[in-house]
Amino acid sequence: MTTWASLYYDARRALTAAGVATPSVDARWIVEAVADRGDGAAVLTSTDPAPAQATRRVRELVRRRAGGEPLQYVVGSWAFRDLDLFVDPRVLIPRPETEHTAEVALREAARLGLRLGRRDAWSGTDTSAHVADLGTGSGAIALTLATRLREAQVWATDRSPDALAVARANLAGIGHAATRVRLAEGDWFDALPGELRASFALIVSNPPYLAERELVGLAVEVAHYEPVTALVSGPTGLEAIEHLVAGSAEYLSPGRGTLVVEIAPHQAAAARALAEGAGYADVLVERDLAGRERVLVARGG
Repeated sequence: MTTWASLYYDARRALTAAGVATPSVDARWIVEAVADRGDGAAVLTSTDPAPAQATRRVRELVRRRAGGEPLQYVVGSWAFRDLDLFVDPRVLIPRPETEHTAEVALREAARLGLRLGRRDAWSGTDTSAHVADLGTGSGAIALTLATRLREAQVWATDRSPDALAVARANLAGIGHAATRVRLAEGDWFDALPGELRASFALIVSNPPYLAERELVGLAVEVAHYEPVTALVSGPTGLEAIEHLVAGSAEYLSPGRGTLVVEIAPHQAAAARALAEGAGYADVLVERDLAGRERVLVARGG
């Protein structure tokens, strides 16, 4: 008889043998995800028999993880702030740095006067502000904005139809706030309706910001599994940031709208110079929780 406890033990042993950096943690995630019993870690010591289907599923996920596939793709979901997002190789894995980008965006929204807090489900779908998440991927930032900004219509765009399919799946999980989200396929600003030019209070993006030469230095889990086009911007790594800074002024509310862009720490000076050169009145770079310069904020273009 295979028990849940023995499944966990075998999973941990297999991942240790495969050289996985955190075998106990990964084995726990896999077993708890398959068990889906609602008792959390208790399943890891349970002597209850595991169904044959669950046993096969755990062993298959362990095989994938042992082969180098990222844990997030193996279990099929990952937490982002208070969201539980479906993720697979069509989109980037949500990261703490991007959670911080979303937090900065919410602070900027509050500064602009957008009301924070979950909306009354019976209050209708009228909106008083437009915000956009360009290159939305899994929808992490866009859905965070939609669930926290009570009167905002959120545009979530991506040039990848595969990424938008993932975002659409995640959209179904945010309840009534989904009525205020518009998914649109297109390359950056091309996905936004022309009639909304000069009307966005806030534009946010976590664009690709790696240079081509940096790809070879990435961990195998990243380079071999995550979508390269969502990681690498071009020869310098600044190409997408340059495009966002240059194009956002056309869509932001004149003198008031704000651009928020996740960047690599070593790009801070260049990103700040780009925004200042584009005529933004107030430009700063916010630091992440590790103290690294991470989020470009450009106000009042």
